[in-house]
Amino acid sequence: MAEGFGKALMGPDWQVESAGIEMHGLNPKAVTVMAEVGIDISNQYAKLIDLDYLNQCDLVVTLCGDARDKCPMTPASVQKQHWPLPDPAQANGTVAEQLAVFRTVRDDIRHRVAALVS
Repeated sequence: MAEGFGKALMGPDWQVESAGIEMHGLNPKAVTVMAEVGIDISNQYAKLIDLDYLNQCDLVVTLCGDARDKCPMTPASVQKQHWPLPDPAQANGTVAEQLAVFRTVRDDIRHRVAALVS
C-alpha cells in the first residue's frame, strides 16, 4: 500500500519500491482497499532487501516492528524512518472486520506519505 501511495503522490522525482527480508505474495485485501481509493497495486511485488539495495537508497521507511527489527543494518548515509503500523494481514474476524483494519492502515499510510511529499 505504501508503494502504491508513494508512486501516486510523490511524482517522478522519487523512485518508490517495496522491499523486505522475505518475499510474500500480494495480499488481495490490500489490492481491494487500494482500489477503493483509485490506486491499482495488483502488479506490485516486494523485492528482497539487502545491503547493496540499501546503499542505493536515500530514505528507508519500515512499516511495522517486525520489519524494523529484522531489517539489515541501514547504512549511516541513508535516512531511516519507522512508522509503527499494525500489520493488517494479521487481522482476525470476519472479512468485513479484516477489511476495516486494512482501510485504517491504508489511510494512515496515505497521510504519512503525503507528509513526506510536503
